[in-house]
Amino acid sequence: MTRPHLWIRAEARPTEQRVPIVPADAATLIDQGFAITVEDSPTRIIPLEEFVAAGCSVAPYGSWGDAPEGAVVVGIKELPEEPADLAHSHVYFAHAYKGQEGAEQTLDRFRRGGGELLDVEYLTVDGKRVVAFGFWAGYVGAALSVLRHRSDLGGGVSPMSRDELDARLQSSLVGEPERALVIGARGRSGQGAVEALELAGCAVTRWDRVDTERLDKAVLLDHDILVNCVFSNVRREPFVSREDVSSPRRLRTVGDVTCDVTSENNLLPINTEITTWDDPVRQVGTEQEPLEVIAIDNLPSLLPLESSISFSSELTPLLADLVERKGPWAASLEWFRRHVP
Repeated sequence: MTRPHLWIRAEARPTEQRVPIVPADAATLIDQGFAITVEDSPTRIIPLEEFVAAGCSVAPYGSWGDAPEGAVVVGIKELPEEPADLAHSHVYFAHAYKGQEGAEQTLDRFRRGGGELLDVEYLTVDGKRVVAFGFWAGYVGAALSVLRHRSDLGGGVSPMSRDELDARLQSSLVGEPERALVIGARGRSGQGAVEALELAGCAVTRWDRVDTERLDKAVLLDHDILVNCVFSNVRREPFVSREDVSSPRRLRTVGDVTCDVTSENNLLPINTEITTWDDPVRQVGTEQEPLEVIAIDNLPSLLPLESSISFSSELTPLLADLVERKGPWAASLEWFRRHVP
């Protein structure tokens, strides 16, 4: 069976250290007949030498535009602005199908260049995602929310190991445990959030779909911390609206793991912008009634090694069906064809 040439590009975002395929899995794919090229990267958590030892070829930073015809370019986050026209097949998180800021420009690049987008977010079987960073996004988002609530999060954040993060969580509790609510607790992100909150010693409330069909705002607002792990394709009643900000509430910290801030389906319209590693927290409340939001859109990159290993282990088994666009690849391609006929 023909195997595609996989081109692992360097990430354009300076803070992005993750990689979609780790060396151990690259070696497995090469044994199966794949050719793999890895671009040099100044930020990637795993040294280039480990990919070379696994049998990968090496290319300069940002050279994916010159990849051979038929190569599949694999990444994590957004592409750089150049080249303006995209001719290859690309596998990454494009965030281009829900009206997000810049979505139409991204799709136009594929239209002009004749390329193809296989968005990782839409690799699904029976409507369920099969590859995601969700667990680690929830874990880190909840952990940062706890640390901020306990005044143990300074002016910025940077990558760390899980052992380092766990030690901070366990040592930060002083006094009574916080009440923490996870919405979407049964999903990947929700499970990660619950695990981090329990490790931190919080009293955790778990909500799933049935609990949000008719929102009990009084109960929701009676928590110290809210972690949102819900993804919505349709408009729904917001979990926290602008009116709630001025209502009597216990809630002081919101971790928006979903980070759907530019979508019309944003379930936390109190915040419409991402926050960053340098400025991770945004004040959306008032001086009298403070309310802070953390909405970092690459949370798993703060645990880059653990999240890369996890993601790669889920993506690698699917790549055998990539040439024929079968299974989850067919589902992702259908989304692309719906938007770029």
